[in-house]
Amino acid sequence: MTLPVPPDNSGSTRQLALELEHTPAQGESDFLVGEGNAVAHRRIMSFPQWSEPVTLLVGPAKSGKSHLARIFADRSGARLAAVDDLQALAMGGGQAPIILEDVDRLDYDEAGLFHLLNQSLRDQRPILMTAREEVANWSLATDDVRSRARRATAFSLELTDDIQLSQMLVKLFGDRQVKVDPKIIGYLVARMERSTEEAVLLADMMDRLALAKGGAITRSIAAEALERRRVQGGNMPDEQDWDTQADE
Repeated sequence: MTLPVPPDNSGSTRQLALELEHTPAQGESDFLVGEGNAVAHRRIMSFPQWSEPVTLLVGPAKSGKSHLARIFADRSGARLAAVDDLQALAMGGGQAPIILEDVDRLDYDEAGLFHLLNQSLRDQRPILMTAREEVANWSLATDDVRSRARRATAFSLELTDDIQLSQMLVKLFGDRQVKVDPKIIGYLVARMERSTEEAVLLADMMDRLALAKGGAITRSIAAEALERRRVQGGNMPDEQDWDTQADE
């Protein structure tokens, strides 16, 4: 979040960044689609045209599983089930969508999971599960539950370089209390040098350019930052150069 600061004696307007807690945005337009998550993203966005009722998203921490689950909830009205809810949900029946997060790590009622998956397969009730591990690696007491879980249509999410750089840029801008359109993040990632150091330098440069120009971070600012980084050949401009550069 930023607040305008009254002009100083030179007539320039700056902005004061307030140190507030950053909450990641998790809407449809905020999801950053890359090589490692595109298929899983298409699956969620295709709802309700699912030919099979149970979907499983598998991927490491921070790969976007929970973000996709939130998008699914917004699109379907799905409720997030607690670990002890499954038996009651299965007995209640119906086709109201359900989300089961971290099935491989939370202590879900195993008998309830068995009955809920059976009910879903029988009545075509949409269920979205997320996990870090493949079903074969889940700590399950019975093969019956594992066999039902294996009938889920599974999609992997991988932390590719593009996704990691995208997440880093979102975090860097978030730390500055700046919201940037995901399309601008994608524009940057497709054209920037693949390094964490470059992500830090670009985020800082774009923030400074936006402040100097007195506006938001736009695609034109992203393009300008990329061009300046190319011309600089890896060198950051001196602090005193920014006011001059912003007026070019």
